[in-house]
Amino acid sequence: MSIQETEARIRAAVWQALAEKTVDLSAVPKEQLQTLVELVTDAALLELDQELDSIDTKLASDTTVDALKTTTAAIDLDEQSGERVLWEGRPFLSLVRHYRITTERVRITEGLLGKDREDIELIKIQDIDQSQRMTERALNLGDITIHSHDPSHPIVRLENVRDVQRVHEILRRAMLDARNNNNFSYREEM
Repeated sequence: MSIQETEARIRAAVWQALAEKTVDLSAVPKEQLQTLVELVTDAALLELDQELDSIDTKLASDTTVDALKTTTAAIDLDEQSGERVLWEGRPFLSLVRHYRITTERVRITEGLLGKDREDIELIKIQDIDQSQRMTERALNLGDITIHSHDPSHPIVRLENVRDVQRVHEILRRAMLDARNNNNFSYREEM
């Protein structure tokens, strides 16, 4: 279910609850009721996302010893190669998708029990776009679209990213640094 669908369901539930209340709201102007419903809806979405964060943290801490060893080995490998994590997070209201931006790649991991992983090397990124719908803007969310020269993943979207402007800038800076470090540049045709 998308954020817009979840938001619409919560908003409808709030309106339904207000309609069923025995409190007389006829003296409250329609605009103020609308504002109240929007505030309650946003607060409910944020609370739901915080609950998902705590579930995600609990799931991460309940890993087996073998999984922990594998994770530690992967971290050690990253440290040996000089690769550093610049940002990581998950889409708003998602438990199964995670994003990570390092000094070398963008990694998208998907799955709760089984995991699928997709890597986009920073030097293969051509362009980065950012978009925000009005409802996403109120929650400080947005999407980042990555256009790359990777034939298997020419267009990848990081959806429902929190603090999207900051993450977009982290990714942009990482892409430019990776290009500079590898003496790599794209020629644009005019």
